[in-house]
Amino acid sequence: MNWFGRPKKAAGASAVSSTSSSGRGGSAGGGGASSRTGTANTVVGLRENIATQEKREQHLEKKIEQLTSEAKAKMAKKDKKGALFALKRKKLYEAEIDKIANIKMTLETQVMNLESAAQNAETFKAMNAGKDAMKNIREDTNIDRVDDLMDEIKEEMEMADEISNALAQPIDPLLTDEEDLLAELQELEAEGVEEQLMQPTKKGEEPMELPDVPSAALPTIKNATKEEEEELRQLEAELAGL
Repeated sequence: MNWFGRPKKAAGASAVSSTSSSGRGGSAGGGGASSRTGTANTVVGLRENIATQEKREQHLEKKIEQLTSEAKAKMAKKDKKGALFALKRKKLYEAEIDKIANIKMTLETQVMNLESAAQNAETFKAMNAGKDAMKNIREDTNIDRVDDLMDEIKEEMEMADEISNALAQPIDPLLTDEEDLLAELQELEAEGVEEQLMQPTKKGEEPMELPDVPSAALPTIKNATKEEEEELRQLEAELAGL
């Protein structure tokens, strides 16, 4: 039985004339040209879709930057609830970018597979033509080869179904770990404090006054041990160097 469920014919049972064989070859050549055109159009469509996904990805990245700035601004105003909401929206956009990356990978894989399949088809046709010339075979392809080809197509279709099912799995973007968000809020708050510390002193503000370094020798300690006296001498030397 072949892939379609029909019984296979014997290898030498079918015989066709050279005229019908040449006519069938001409029609097959026309079908091959149509197939090449269809493959090229499909590849162009896939590449356009990839470009569209990239534009959407850039748009979402800008949204993420805006939400990050918004979260920092709300933290500066002590609006933790608003900052937390902005971060949740940011996580939604980040999850969408991850999905776009997976879709782009699938599209690029399809483009490569189509180009490779088209090249393999052309190679197969050239090899098959050489075989026909050497063996003077009237038929381009026998049923066994068709069965093998259909088996391969079936495997590719199953693989495509698996990829589609994987992409169609539901993702709940609201199941975000609140502890991670709170940790990120603390990081933003720490960044704000650090920025305030790094700002230069404004005009009108008096600089902090520090006590003067004593110039006189330190007083001696009665009944001091040798170690304490040595420490006092080292301290006097450090103060003299300031």
